[in-house]
Amino acid sequence: MKINLLLMLLLCTSLLEVQAQNTRLNDNNTIGWYNYFGTFKLNEKFSIHSEYQWRRDNLITDKQQGLLRVGVNYQINPKIQLRLGYAWIETYPYGDYPINGFGKDFTEHRAFQMITITDKISKFDLSHRFMLEQRFVGRYTQPTLTVEDDYLFLNRLRYMFRVQMPLKGNEIKDKTAYLAAYNELFIGFGKNVNENVFDQNRIGLLLGYRFDSTLRIEAGYLNQTLQLGREIDQRNVFQNNHGFIINTNFNFDLTKKK
Repeated sequence: MKINLLLMLLLCTSLLEVQAQNTRLNDNNTIGWYNYFGTFKLNEKFSIHSEYQWRRDNLITDKQQGLLRVGVNYQINPKIQLRLGYAWIETYPYGDYPINGFGKDFTEHRAFQMITITDKISKFDLSHRFMLEQRFVGRYTQPTLTVEDDYLFLNRLRYMFRVQMPLKGNEIKDKTAYLAAYNELFIGFGKNVNENVFDQNRIGLLLGYRFDSTLRIEAGYLNQTLQLGREIDQRNVFQNNHGFIINTNFNFDLTKKK
């Protein structure tokens, strides 16, 4: 009797999930993200973080997003790092259902706080990244406007788990190739969150190469599932974006004397 009841519950859950997917509007896009990350070490505790992400639709031909982020890092110990920073984002209309309801580009300003916890198990390097964002998202109160005249305040929590391993040996050191994989979940919260409590999820599979302590380059596959904060015809809208990503990572130690 209990087994039959459990089977019925599982069947009902599956049917509800299928029905929910059938009511969604899906927007499939092919993206390419080209990213710079730079860290400037000031002393044993403090460093400056900088990054720019050039995000494109149709791999490279069309605009998707531009993201500039800067921050200050504080190294509590070799395994725990804190970061406090600011980000500027410009999002453009792309795909069948643009993020902005009027089909316009919009600017976003963010403050963020982040903690990264790292560990090593055998040849595997593990990291857990938790980020809290306070977002000020530009919007238009009238379709005839050409510049945003209002900003919506939103909160978002992000968690990323990443694992990487060398292709040879037990440690990623100079002149070493490596594999990396990560998953990052975004959750919106607060009174202004609409449809997208689940905001998005990203999956990356990368092949990297560490040239030396200053330079690492990695490239591979990126999948982004993103839910819009608004409905269209009383249906949720999901972007299914996939393509490739290229990361160039620089680490400059300003404490070393020439």
